[in-house]
Amino acid sequence: MNSDREHRDKVGAGRAASTFQKMERMPVLLVMLYLGLVGITVLFVVLVVAYARLRYSTDVPIGNHPFPRYFSLSTIVLLVSSYTISQAKRLYQQDDMQNLVRCLGATLLLSSIFAGLQLLGWNELRTQGVLLNDPQSATGTFVYLISGLHVVHLFGGMLFLLALLLRTIHASRDGVRNLVFIRNPYRRLQLHMITVYWHFIDVLWVGLFAAFLFLY
Repeated sequence: MNSDREHRDKVGAGRAASTFQKMERMPVLLVMLYLGLVGITVLFVVLVVAYARLRYSTDVPIGNHPFPRYFSLSTIVLLVSSYTISQAKRLYQQDDMQNLVRCLGATLLLSSIFAGLQLLGWNELRTQGVLLNDPQSATGTFVYLISGLHVVHLFGGMLFLLALLLRTIHASRDGVRNLVFIRNPYRRLQLHMITVYWHFIDVLWVGLFAAFLFLY
């Protein structure tokens, strides 16, 4: 019996792990993150579809108002922040704590600029006569709602990023804390999670931005 079991183990040892086996080995927090991203994706897909149906059911022609230029600028800023956060893993692996602090800080700063540009974009909508609670402009309400929800999800990532940045700064000021931080698998997981989430928020906004360009 034991020899047969050992034989099966040896035979399966050379096989690549299945998708289910990889999921079993995945940290619980990472699984929860991926499930959350799926839920967020479904939410925004439903909102965009509802916006598109309402937009094409109205008599108002597309392109009646100029698209807020601040939304375009904010897209560029968010893309740059996605690049800066992508450097974090490399800096962490190189034990370069000082540059890791700068990398996380730059990402946090760029995300703050993005949020500020979104506010300016909403103000630009208001000056065009597109108001949040205007019953004559229900499609404009969707623009506020969708972009506002995206900023809310961005703020969630910013809070997580801020906490990680503060821990990184604290660890970088002492050699022992620095070593513990670098060797801590939980910190590595946190860095991976914020990177995945940030890229998701970036791709999500690019998709929303493209939808706005076609539907606004």
